[in-house]
Amino acid sequence: MIRDASAQDARALAPLLDALGYPAGVATIEARLASLLASDVTARVLVAEVNGVVQGFATLHATPTLHRPTPVGRITGLAVRAEARGRGIGHALVAAAEAHFIRLGATRVEVTSGPTHEPAYDFYRAHGYLDQGLRFAKPLDAAPRTPEGS
Repeated sequence: MIRDASAQDARALAPLLDALGYPAGVATIEARLASLLASDVTARVLVAEVNGVVQGFATLHATPTLHRPTPVGRITGLAVRAEARGRGIGHALVAAAEAHFIRLGATRVEVTSGPTHEPAYDFYRAHGYLDQGLRFAKPLDAAPRTPEGS
């Protein structure tokens, strides 16, 4: 069963986020979930539940852009518990994400997958996703800087 995540899912999401390389405590995940889900209707977190146990999740964002006539759907996080892989859970999450983006009017979906998640690349390719472009990232300091760098 695919459903929207709730604050009660934070404990189940913690090991999945940790497996992706983004460890966080349950309270932190609860706060992030609340913030994300309250932000607007273009952000969504789905969970895959089997027999009452969360087995995976997908984080979705739809972003309006100036250079495209429709929003761009983005799957910014997707994970399935290691012991549940190969059972169609990831496929169900991707299908639910794509259906969500279609309802929002998106005509393109992008997946964010970092260099440490190379085993997932074949999964995305098998679902019709193509390698396109590069993604660049830069961490930002919380403290503002002056042009002189002080």
